[in-house]
Amino acid sequence: MGKAEDGVGLGQDAFLEIRVQLVDSDPEIWRQLEIRSTMTLDRVHQVLQAAFGWEDMHLHRFIALEPFVRLRPVDGEIPDDLQWLPKQDCCDPEDRPEEDLSLAQLFALGSGMAFYEYDFGDSWLHRLELVSRRSVDEGAPQARLIDGARRGPLEDSGGLPGYEEIMEALADPSHPDHDEYSAWVADMTGSTELFDPSFLDVAGVNGTLARLL
Repeated sequence: MGKAEDGVGLGQDAFLEIRVQLVDSDPEIWRQLEIRSTMTLDRVHQVLQAAFGWEDMHLHRFIALEPFVRLRPVDGEIPDDLQWLPKQDCCDPEDRPEEDLSLAQLFALGSGMAFYEYDFGDSWLHRLELVSRRSVDEGAPQARLIDGARRGPLEDSGGLPGYEEIMEALADPSHPDHDEYSAWVADMTGSTELFDPSFLDVAGVNGTLARLL
C-alpha cells in the first residue's frame, strides 16, 4: 500500500488511488482509479461497472476480506463473512446495505484491501487495493480512470474460462466455433467491427463517469 501524503488518513476526506484487478485474468485486466474516499459503495459499484464496461445486468456484492478462503474458527464456530449489497437484496444475517458504507470504511475493514464480485454465476471477482491517498482538490471529479489494461470481458461469457475460449475462437478463423462466436460477440456488442480484447478507451470511461456522478 502506498504512503499517505501530508498525513491524510482513512478517517479524513481524501482522494483514494486504487488498483482494481480482475482476479486470475491472464493477461491481467486491471484499472487504476482515483475515487473520493467518502463515496458510498452503491456509487463505487457504478464506477466499477463503467471502468470495466459491465452493463449492470447481474447481482453484485462488496467484501472486506478475500472470499472463498476458509476462515479460522472463533470459539469453535466459523464467523460470518460480512458482505455489502444493495439494500433491497439484503436478506441474510451477514448482509449489510452498501448504501451505508463508504469506500474508505471498506478499506479500513480490510486493511487496505477489498473485493467486489459481479455476477454470481460467472463470478467476476475484482481485487481492490489501496495504493495512495491525497488531499481533496475542490472541483475535481468524484472518480476518474487514470490507467489500465485491456477491455473488460463480455457479459454472460461464462467467467474467465468461457471468455478465454471465446477469444481463442475469435482469433482463429479456422476454429470450428469461430463463426458462431463471431455472431454472438456482434450481437452482444451491437457491432460487427473486429473485437479487440486489448483495447481500453480511458477517455470514454471518464466521459461515462462524468455523466454518472
